[in-house]
Amino acid sequence: MTTAREVMHSGVECVNTGETLATIAQRMAEMDVGAMPVCGDDNRLKGIITDRDIVVKAIAKGKNPSEVRASDLIGETPVWVEPGTDVDEVLHHMVEHRIRRLPVMENEELIGIISQADLAAKLPEEKVGVLVEAISSTSH
Repeated sequence: MTTAREVMHSGVECVNTGETLATIAQRMAEMDVGAMPVCGDDNRLKGIITDRDIVVKAIAKGKNPSEVRASDLIGETPVWVEPGTDVDEVLHHMVEHRIRRLPVMENEELIGIISQADLAAKLPEEKVGVLVEAISSTSH
């Protein structure tokens, strides 16, 4: 059985809910990532902001990324899994919720994130194909 821990990308950094989208975008560029987990002052995961969120939910609507805060864009606490979760369940969550990234939490702390790329590098092609097809067919 392959687990979430085996396919996740560790060393994930959070941005704070009060950080501006401009600051978050700069960090994304520096780290060469397309998403950043968002944590509150309590260090608990509150959401995930993607580069697409910044463009579609802020810039395209005429909002100033230097004034919009992470807390303005995040919704509900994201779906997450524990490190021992079987990769088939990981795939199920990603397909069911149509998400491209899935946080991995241990003892209420973010320890990693699983992306489509992580799965593509470590799983058989047919499993990844189901995920990509399900997520790519969404309108968001």
